[in-house]
Amino acid sequence: MSFRYFAIYKPFGFLSQFTKEVPTHQTLADLYDFPNDVYPVGRLDKDSEGLLIITNDKKLTHRLLDPKFEHQRTYWVQVEGIPSKKHLQELKTGVTIRINKKDYRTRPAQARILENPSLPERNPPIRFRKNVPDTWLELTLTEGKNRQVRRMCAKIGFPVLRLVRHSIEGLQLKDMKIGDVQEIDGKKLYQVLFKTN
Repeated sequence: MSFRYFAIYKPFGFLSQFTKEVPTHQTLADLYDFPNDVYPVGRLDKDSEGLLIITNDKKLTHRLLDPKFEHQRTYWVQVEGIPSKKHLQELKTGVTIRINKKDYRTRPAQARILENPSLPERNPPIRFRKNVPDTWLELTLTEGKNRQVRRMCAKIGFPVLRLVRHSIEGLQLKDMKIGDVQEIDGKKLYQVLFKTN
């Protein structure tokens, strides 16, 4: 069996799957003619954008999804308001969020203010409110619970306006444009993700 690997820049409003749930849905199948046997590794919710890996390599999928490997994923997050050092420290040490109707304490994360990230404009653009400032954060997590970044930011009092997954381990969006699909050589992908020789 030959393995195939794709990196995509998932646009806002697209589902991280190939089948539509209603006729108006946009899915990954609208971006590219993918082989029948590939699947996304993890997901980004419909309102989130950014890096997604698609493959038929189950070993890679396991390594990236099993929490014991603690692989890093970095998000650029635009929030309403201006978080203080104290707020960032809360994100770093972990906050308690609700997952499946139960309290869950997030693992320690990296969090910092991000100055003017270089990103393409979102379509549609986020709502702009003149009297409410916003801030970009860079958050690096080693876990991926459902809507975790949004829940973490809401917990410390800063609703998310825009959420972009910028990297998975060493694989980054770099100069990809929204909707881009790039096929990647497997050996090279493993090197970038896991720093193998």
